[in-house]
Amino acid sequence: MNNHFRDTVFGQVVRLFSRNRHFRFPDELDPTLWKQCVHGNSAASSSTVGESYDRAESRDQTAAVNVSDGGEKGLKPEAPTARTNGSGDVQTLDQGDSGHEKPTGVRLVDWYGPNDQENPQNWSAGRKLLVTFQICVLNFGIYIGSSIYTPGELSIIKEFGVSEVVATLGLSLFVLGYGLGPMLFSPMSEMPTIGRSRIYFWTLFTFVLLQLPTGYAVNIAMLLVFRFLTGFFRGPVLATGGATIIDMYPPIEVPQWISIFGACGVLGPVLGPLVGGFAAQAKGWRWTIWELAWLGAGVLMVLFFLLPETSSENILYWRAQRMRKATGDLTLKSQSEIDAEKVDAAKDSLIMLGRAFTLTFSEPVIFFVDLYSALLYGVLYIWFGSFPLVFGDIYGFNIGQQGLVFLGIFVGGLITVPCYLFWIRRYLVPQFSKPPIQPEIILPPTFFGAFALPICLFWYGWTSRADIHWIVPLIGSGSFTISIITLFMPVLTYLGMAYPQYPASVLAGNALFRASCGVVFPLFARALFRNLGIGPGNSLLGGLAILFIPIPFILFYYGGQIRHRSKNATHV
Repeated sequence: MNNHFRDTVFGQVVRLFSRNRHFRFPDELDPTLWKQCVHGNSAASSSTVGESYDRAESRDQTAAVNVSDGGEKGLKPEAPTARTNGSGDVQTLDQGDSGHEKPTGVRLVDWYGPNDQENPQNWSAGRKLLVTFQICVLNFGIYIGSSIYTPGELSIIKEFGVSEVVATLGLSLFVLGYGLGPMLFSPMSEMPTIGRSRIYFWTLFTFVLLQLPTGYAVNIAMLLVFRFLTGFFRGPVLATGGATIIDMYPPIEVPQWISIFGACGVLGPVLGPLVGGFAAQAKGWRWTIWELAWLGAGVLMVLFFLLPETSSENILYWRAQRMRKATGDLTLKSQSEIDAEKVDAAKDSLIMLGRAFTLTFSEPVIFFVDLYSALLYGVLYIWFGSFPLVFGDIYGFNIGQQGLVFLGIFVGGLITVPCYLFWIRRYLVPQFSKPPIQPEIILPPTFFGAFALPICLFWYGWTSRADIHWIVPLIGSGSFTISIITLFMPVLTYLGMAYPQYPASVLAGNALFRASCGVVFPLFARALFRNLGIGPGNSLLGGLAILFIPIPFILFYYGGQIRHRSKNATHV
């Protein structure tokens, strides 16, 4: 347990105040241990400005690289500017004004060996499961933060005297916030000096604090501003959570854990109205905010004590820092430090932030996958807007009971997720042992999801009538989970496999694309269903879903040809 607590926020605080007397690292306990991780046959390779962090991004997503090309491609260094000499030092080559190389000795700090227990890949199954559980709860907390607000919209309308559209902005701005948040925090989590666990903890800490002005808002403007800010600081795990899982698990296990991580996100908007419904009915909208604050505070305490760092670059960076301090040898450096010396931080940060936008609109594969994801996300939120009209106006459910109807979607998830995981284990995992692997092998489940989405919308829309028992549309709503799981999970994995060099940027762009639809669609949801009716309104959404059915099939059969025309995608 000392090993686990040592690199948590709690462990770092204890080390700070005890001046490193408690929770000591192995190299602090054994002053000679540093010799085992300074390898004479290791060559530290640097690259050109603007490419170093690209490769860092690739290393954080080794699963995507290994899946797509057997681990032999994707991490190709540029012409090396560092090499080892006969004594085991790494000679880095610097270009002076005259253009001649100036060698400076650098000793590369790496793992102690293949069984180094500080390497997240070597952690015990129980420790990995504990970290995965925390990341999944974080993901659940983001999505429940959006929908838990909706049962309180009626009391917001009454208290502040605003329209339905203005009240719904509290949902839309939260979604916009957690779409923009990863654009900043995901690149920061790739920096070896920061890492992932600190991003998770301090953004969640800020989120919990911001619940106070949100819950005590005295006018609608104050409420909306802080809803946006809480969403912004709640979003980092959306694009970084997958990287944390990849930090710990071998490539063959990554897809099933990513799927579980994604399924926890699906549970958020499903259970949010259930959790917030009875509170809003009894106490008003402010209690939905307090429930979110209590959940965030509980998770924050768990992260404080139990979430260690998983970024190998961050772990090795601080190892090199400790060894330089202990030995006085300034030539001891981690690979990430060698890379960083060749990087213009300001310029590279702009490159990383802009890449998500440029890749989205310059790569056809990314654009259509993001478009499909945005449709699914937008339909989810606009469709949820019909539930109060169906089960409240037609079937007479109160606010608390309206939250219970979302259990139909939850039950659908209990059936669909195990089936999807079974497919991964029985079909997908064996394919990983037969490289090279085409990223398109992940797409077959999307064929079911593409048809399940319009079927669900037509079923639910045309059975929502007073002369038909409420259980019928409820069962129809449960089939929505089939499309969520079998569309959403594979396409996100597909993006990581197809673009192994830039997965964090690609997924951050996908999150922003989805959030954009999540912002707009809820604003006209009730107007759509009231003006067109429940049946025609769902038919409109179903027809839109039908137009998108060809996308998974086109990607499956022609995705390889499209990727080969791109300089950014894998060309397996």
